[in-house]
Amino acid sequence: MTFYLRINKAGVPSWFVPRAGFRLMVGMALLAGSARARADDFIVYSPHVIASQTEIELRGYSFNDSRSDFDGQRAAELSVAHAFTDWWKPELYLAEYEKEPGARGHLVGYEFENTFQFTQPGQYWADVGLLASYGRPRDGGPGELELGPLIEKTAGRFDHRVNLIWEREIGAGASSRTEFRYSYAGTYAVSSGFRPGVEAYGRPDDHAYQAGPVVTGEWHLPGTQGNLEYRVGLLLGINAAAPRHTWLAQLEYEFF
Repeated sequence: MTFYLRINKAGVPSWFVPRAGFRLMVGMALLAGSARARADDFIVYSPHVIASQTEIELRGYSFNDSRSDFDGQRAAELSVAHAFTDWWKPELYLAEYEKEPGARGHLVGYEFENTFQFTQPGQYWADVGLLASYGRPRDGGPGELELGPLIEKTAGRFDHRVNLIWEREIGAGASSRTEFRYSYAGTYAVSSGFRPGVEAYGRPDDHAYQAGPVVTGEWHLPGTQGNLEYRVGLLLGINAAAPRHTWLAQLEYEFF
């Protein structure tokens, strides 16, 4: 993670900015950080695709922060995916729920997501894939494209994942900005059902950075060809533009 001192346009450190102006700058940064976070911002995708596997997934997050720009914000997503080949897995988000601070929760839209696996596990130093998705809001506003590489490296019981994702709006009323986010997950497999680790997230355009502990695991369901996978975690805000605490939860059922 990068820690830096904010400099104003005149090249003067922020502590020389008049107090009212400084508070306004901080407030704008806080609003940006809270507005952009979504449920799929808090996931580190794997590039691995398992042919003919179907997945039903529910995941979400909740902020724990008394500041008005974050208090009460949460989101959740329900999706279904099926790997038609050993290199392509499309996923459809059937419901995307969001509750912003001071507002009622509501369904926000739909998303069609694709994972492409480019290399076989262990073929090269790291396994590489690509995420490509299109999201459409329910209110008919501009859609959003996401695109970026997925990287994973397994060494013994350690597993490392890195995602680099670019986002851009398309359609009527779309912004001309292209935004970027990155994420990292590192876990250690004590057993298949217990893999503790750490995750880190950065949204440079919002000046929001978070990191914290997670626990993941997977259990085979006896008498079936299915597995139940879980993930829980707590992210800590590294700077003021990020929420102080973010609780993560994910539950996934995989079967053939």
